[in-house]
Amino acid sequence: MIKCFKYFLVLLLTGTFYSAFAQAPQAEAKLDRATILIGQQTKLNLSIRHSIKDKIEFPALVDSIAGKIQIVSSKADTVFDKQDQSIETVHRAYNITAFDSGAYVIPSYAFKTTTGPVYTQPLTLTVQTVAVDTTKGFYDIKQPLVVSYSFFDWLHDNWQWVAIGFLVLLIIAGIIYYFVSRPKKVVVIEPPKPKVPPHIIALQKLQELRGKKAYEQDVKVYHIELSEILREYLEKRYGIKTHEQTSDEIFASLRTLDITEDNKNLLRQVLILADLVKFAKEKPLHFENEQSMDNAIGFVNKTQQAYQPLADKQEEGK
Repeated sequence: MIKCFKYFLVLLLTGTFYSAFAQAPQAEAKLDRATILIGQQTKLNLSIRHSIKDKIEFPALVDSIAGKIQIVSSKADTVFDKQDQSIETVHRAYNITAFDSGAYVIPSYAFKTTTGPVYTQPLTLTVQTVAVDTTKGFYDIKQPLVVSYSFFDWLHDNWQWVAIGFLVLLIIAGIIYYFVSRPKKVVVIEPPKPKVPPHIIALQKLQELRGKKAYEQDVKVYHIELSEILREYLEKRYGIKTHEQTSDEIFASLRTLDITEDNKNLLRQVLILADLVKFAKEKPLHFENEQSMDNAIGFVNKTQQAYQPLADKQEEGK
């Protein structure tokens, strides 16, 4: 029983040690080629295998190593262990070169980890010169070859620009042709339309209002429209701002005008009855509505201004 316990304890300790060893960070450095010619490049590979729980800090490499080896570029990648996804290998490859022959020692680099620094082994890079055969003589540098370059060669190299220029010229020519050849617009000067006299406009509106017989539907609207037609006629015929005046003010303005008393009485009957309907809500009889229309038409006909036809005015001007 004691032997079995000791055997189990040995296995347990061995497994724990193996597990700890297997998870301990392991750093490595190697060269793709340990020997190169002057100016050639090789890769310095630095890698560390560790648990993803560990914090790893790569060694900082400057632009050169040992003062002679130049770092051209670098590239990093990470690979996970296929058997254990908790283990990863971080790898960084540096392209290096040198321009002086000799053997150069690449020092050991330290990776900082959670459990302490982990070091790589030092490496040696040998840089060799190019072998020169000194038994052969020296030759002069050959003169540059003269190559003929014809117009067709130039056209072959620049045909895109030639095509674009030709297309632009075609577009410009097309625009010029369009503006030159398009038919000229004939400007038609229409003769001035004869001005419609105010009395013609007023009489047309009065006839339209009579035809509608608006007083049969709404007597108030009928008298308001009738009053507005006469106010508009007075404003155009005599220049009185009738829309801004009351009926009394309109009659006061007419005192100085050449309008007979009979015509004024015709106008007074229409405007006073309209005011009574609008403000006193009076309801005129049928004949009174018709009488207001007759008086309005009579007032316009008797006070209309004599207009001379436009053709006659033009003839007189000649």
